[in-house]
Amino acid sequence: MREVDCIIVGGGLAGLQAAIQLGRYSAHEVLVIDAGEGRSTLCRTYHNILGFPDGVSGEELRERGRMQAERTGVSFEKDRIVKAGRHGEKIQLFGTSGSEYRSKTVLLATGLTDRVPDIPGLTPTLGRTVYVCPDCDGYEIQDQRTVLLGSGEPGANMAMILIQRTNDLLYINHEQAPISAELHRSMKEAGVRYLEAAVQEVQQIEDGHITGVLTEDGQIFESERGFIAFGGNRVHYELAEQLGAVIADNKHVEADPRSLQAANNVWIAGDLGLHAEQATVAMGEGSIAAIWIHKALQQMTKGSR
Repeated sequence: MREVDCIIVGGGLAGLQAAIQLGRYSAHEVLVIDAGEGRSTLCRTYHNILGFPDGVSGEELRERGRMQAERTGVSFEKDRIVKAGRHGEKIQLFGTSGSEYRSKTVLLATGLTDRVPDIPGLTPTLGRTVYVCPDCDGYEIQDQRTVLLGSGEPGANMAMILIQRTNDLLYINHEQAPISAELHRSMKEAGVRYLEAAVQEVQQIEDGHITGVLTEDGQIFESERGFIAFGGNRVHYELAEQLGAVIADNKHVEADPRSLQAANNVWIAGDLGLHAEQATVAMGEGSIAAIWIHKALQQMTKGSR
């Protein structure tokens, strides 16, 4: 069993930024536990992050962030935390490795997983020329021929956002889920082309650049950019719930808007929370949570004297 001052569950952008902030206090033993997955592992090029005008991949950011945190004394463990509880004043975490961890404080940066159907050719394009977030990457489809792959109303709602960026937008309802008459009418009036068809393949040239999609009936629809909106993303809220946090109807975790504390000695950051799901927001929240964790640990130290 390992016992530290703070455990950060999740080594994505929120968790790493928190680790850097906490490490720089030079006062706490900090452990990051990460399974090596998450949204940032899929994104090939973030273009909306300060200092990277030509883009930077999620993997590069994670590699740099870990190195930066390790320089301040933060340690890392590869494991997947599947259970959480309390033992006296300490928080207990249990990993699939069989290991048990205990900590005075915990930051949960477990994020969410996008629902991405197993369409051949889709994964290599994600974060390169096919996107999931209109706030992050709507700029990338400006005046570009764009295909949106989605399901029912989540896709239709995304189409209504994206049509503000390009007048050449095709929404393919891959799962042929129902859409209200009102949304159909809105899409038609806005100029969104609509098709109900299963996609057999996302076609691309080297390095993840989409060129079009092939539907099961043999039609090819050429495209320069793509988006996906299938709905049903899975929020990894379970650990927060086990530690006493309030879970919203959409399964995101509620927290104090100032400190991001979600339960006793438990903080959250990143896509786990109720806010815009952006990399830059996640990093900012990581820093905010870390500042308040530092304050809490200082109080614990004073109280033990």
